[in-house]
This record gives sequence, structure tokens and C-alpha cells, in this order.
Amino acid sequence: MSRPASALRRAALADLAGLRSRHPDAFATPLRHRLTVIGIVAAVLGLAIFGMVRLDFSLWRILAGLHRLGEFAVLMLPPSSGGQLTAFLKALGETLAIAFLGTLTAALFAFPVAFLAARNAAPNLFVRFAAKRGFDVIRSVDVLIWALIWINVVGLGPFAGALAIACADFGALGKLFAEAIETADRKPQEGVTAAGGGALHRLRFGLLPGVLPVLASQVLYYFESNTRSATIIGIVGAGGIGQYLTELIRVLEMQQVAFLVLMILVTVAAIDFVSGRLRQAIIGKVVH
Repeated sequence: MSRPASALRRAALADLAGLRSRHPDAFATPLRHRLTVIGIVAAVLGLAIFGMVRLDFSLWRILAGLHRLGEFAVLMLPPSSGGQLTAFLKALGETLAIAFLGTLTAALFAFPVAFLAARNAAPNLFVRFAAKRGFDVIRSVDVLIWALIWINVVGLGPFAGALAIACADFGALGKLFAEAIETADRKPQEGVTAAGGGALHRLRFGLLPGVLPVLASQVLYYFESNTRSATIIGIVGAGGIGQYLTELIRVLEMQQVAFLVLMILVTVAAIDFVSGRLRQAIIGKVVH
């Protein structure tokens, strides 16, 4: 197929002038379209320049401060646990537990609500609108804000961190689940209906088998991402290894900070590798 396509391309290029004369509308870009593109580019550039001015952006300040970055890098060498390896490993396990429980809780709660937000599962317009706007409101609040809220509700510790991740991911996973349900293949559902199945049968046997692999893949990705989020929220007192990070940075124990950063990097890389293989297996790809 590539040879005929290549021959057709050569013939078109050889007669390019003739094509332009016979089909001027296909080659001419409307003035309105050009002005729209120019306007969008100018607006983006103008917004970027305005943001730089408002944020006091200065390339000179960056260059002048690079030596401080170098000083911090020197202070981090060589990485050292400072005799707290056991405590660091325990905190790392706590971080993984926060990410796992938060993600699992969010997925379990978002799964049934997502059906209320999907057009092909919930025919009632008002129910869909309420579910979608609920997801939007919840996911518009950052996980750090949720962490601060739950710290004031249940106190400091990993429980607040798991609740923060669960709340933040409930809105995000709910939106993704609803979109996956809406874009599911309709043929299996129509087959179940044609065989005499009701609405619940259509969802159970026609819809769920097609969307579950996609939903599971999304949950695995969020678990991987939440491992990093659990580290960040630990800085504000929501448990995990982030608490050690903020304390050590404040007292400038940079060698131990470097050790913690390396632990986090290795852990995230391992989770990324494992979850990537699991996602490939779930969606039906061959794992080599």
C-alpha cells in the first residue's frame, strides 16, 4: 500500500500548481482563521508576559542564586541515614499505606457514583448533573488543602493523610470512571438487551466487562501518583516520610535529606515499573 500512496504523492506534487488553480479553496486559508490563530498566540504571549511581570520573574535572580543550589548539593553528599534507617523505613511504609488506602477508598466510593454521572447509565438529567458537579467541586480542592482540613478534624497523623488522598481522588477517579463508562462499546449492551435482559443485566453483563480493565488501569496509575502525593502531604503533618523531610530540611541535615530523597526515588521507580506491567496485563497487552 505504501508504493501506490508514494506514487500518488509524487503525482500530486508534480501537478501542485494545477491543483492550486483548480481547487483554490482547499489551499487558501481564510482570513478569519488566520486572525483567530494570531489572536490566540498573541493572547497567550501577552498572558505569559503579564504573569512574569506580576510574579517578578527575573532570569538574573535565577542565575545569581545557582551557587546556593550548588552549596545545597554539596551539603547532601554523601547521603547518610544518620542511624535512623529503621525509622525511615517505617515512615516509608506508612507513606505507602497512606497512598494505598487513600486510593482504594476513593476508587470504592467513586465507582458506584460514576454510574450516576454517565449518560448511558443514568438517564435522569438532574442526577447526572448533580453527580458531575459534585465530582468537579471535590476534585477542585487540592490534596494539600484536604490534608489541612482533615488534620483539623481527626488530628495529625497518617489517618488524615489517607482521608485527604481519598477525598481528592474521589472527584478525579469519579470523573474518569464516568467518562470510561460513557465511551464503552454499546454492542455488548445491545446484545444483552436483545436477549431479553433488563437495565441491570445490561450494566452487569454488557457494560462492566468492557470498562473494568480501563478502571483498574486508572486506579493503578493513581496509586503510583499518590505515593508522591503522600510524601508531600506528610510535610504538613499528615504522616509518612514527609514529616521527616520537613524536620531535617529545617535543621539543615542535608545528608539525611538526600538519603530520604533517594529512598523515595527508588520506591517510586519500583512502583512505576510494577504498576506499568500490571496495567499492560490488565488491558490485554502481552508482557514481555
